[in-house]
Amino acid sequence: MAAGRVCTGFSKPYVATYSNLGNVVTYSSGQLLARGVSVNLQPESAEDNNFYADNIVAESAAGEFIGGTVELEVDGLFRDTEDLIFGSPAAVDGWVGDGDANSIPFCGVGFIVRWMSDGVTKYQPVVLPKVKFNIPEEERATQEDEIDWQTTTLVATLMRDDTTNKNWRYRGAEFTTEALAEAELQEFLGISGGATT
Repeated sequence: MAAGRVCTGFSKPYVATYSNLGNVVTYSSGQLLARGVSVNLQPESAEDNNFYADNIVAESAAGEFIGGTVELEVDGLFRDTEDLIFGSPAAVDGWVGDGDANSIPFCGVGFIVRWMSDGVTKYQPVVLPKVKFNIPEEERATQEDEIDWQTTTLVATLMRDDTTNKNWRYRGAEFTTEALAEAELQEFLGISGGATT
């Protein structure tokens, strides 16, 4: 029996608009963000708070989550998804202007991590309940002899949600298929049943 598991994949990044009424969090306008390439989660914690007695550390309180970032590499965004996460104003004559009219919303982000242990593959949904996306850097290059596959990197600020426990991440159960994990992810983000956390 294996003593651990190894990550073998990342897929199905979803996004939904975040809102709360007191401690009750809800999501709306949920949709597939794009096709997932990679995710890099960088939480930050405060330093441990140590108490010294008799010239040694006698007690220690572990540092708590204070923020961080998540970096999502995706193939590319359709315009309606881009408008959602960057709070773009309505199009005028087919054109969307990015400027003072943008109102970037809080969002929930979810994705699926594929794990393998002892030759058995499982799929786990993960949700970052409250993030705010930064305007991404853009770099594009012309095609040469071969196609240069150009992806989009999105960076968002991690925050705690407004539930009683002030969670910054949720890790779901492991499923035997990606479809089951995706259905659980959709339900969490209110896509298939208007679920709340």
